[in-house]
Amino acid sequence: MTDSLTRSADSGIDVEVITIGTDAPGPTLADDLVAGFERTPKSLPPKYFYDEHGSALFDRICDTPEYYPTRTEDAVLHECAPEVLARHPAEHIIELGSGTSRKTRRLLDACERTGLAPRYWPLDVCPEVVREAGATLRSEYPWLGVTGLAGDYLGGLDTLPAPPGRRLYVFLGGTLGNFTADESVAFLADLARCMQPGDALLLGVDRVKDPQVLEAAYDDAAGVTAAFNLNLLNVLNRELGADFPLDAFRHRARYDREQQRIEMYLDAQRAFSVQVPALERSWEFAAGESILTEISRKFTPADIEEELSRAGLSLDTAFEPDNGYFSLLLARPAAGTRD
Repeated sequence: MTDSLTRSADSGIDVEVITIGTDAPGPTLADDLVAGFERTPKSLPPKYFYDEHGSALFDRICDTPEYYPTRTEDAVLHECAPEVLARHPAEHIIELGSGTSRKTRRLLDACERTGLAPRYWPLDVCPEVVREAGATLRSEYPWLGVTGLAGDYLGGLDTLPAPPGRRLYVFLGGTLGNFTADESVAFLADLARCMQPGDALLLGVDRVKDPQVLEAAYDDAAGVTAAFNLNLLNVLNRELGADFPLDAFRHRARYDREQQRIEMYLDAQRAFSVQVPALERSWEFAAGESILTEISRKFTPADIEEELSRAGLSLDTAFEPDNGYFSLLLARPAAGTRD
């Protein structure tokens, strides 16, 4: 675990950033590429979307008219934040996959109105994004203490800081849907073991709905999601010296009704060979061959309550809009969860 002080060029505010997870590093990009390309279809974890450019593209996706999850969750969070903090007046807010922390402002606004002053711990894979987001929040909320965390929560939560006091863990954006059901339960159980009695989890999950609405949300007319998906190839080219031809791939999103999930693909439009010098490997692609880059499961209320229960968490309160498009769930460790 290493500490550094970084300064936002815009605000001039120093933000502490702690790199976590170095004691037990998970698979590298190279490891994930080799393992994923052994599967059919070839696949890559979606965490590699979020370099600095990918994070900026995702913020643009959130502003597209088709992408309902962000604005729906934001509206629900705006309404429920005071009740969340009344039920759980946190001394620390620890957000997993914080990105640019745009929705976190709803919680911070509610803290300001109620006189709470928790410390904010944003965790994301891109330290530059954590740094800039933390500095921006400190300029907007002068009372707010921020300790940024740079790392991959998928590598395990054992090195996550455990500051004393009541903690609210936050996992927004429907990101839980990127896991299979078994992966989801394992992740939530790992998180539950980090929690003490008195801690809580605020979890955002996307809901099952009209497939046309879902597919449009992941394939917007302006092509921002397509650019976001294709940027994954830029990451491979930059980090591994690969020569993936971006113009040879096309973005595709489809809803699998049986598995209740969106699947995003990069489809090869012609046959070609890709060289990856860092691995001294090459891969052949046939015309029409696909790389699965993301799954996004959609939940019924029964689905998510079952997964919380299997993970050792108990649902406290559910918040949702009238159309049932999205749910924010406040959950707590069930009795006897900790070892």
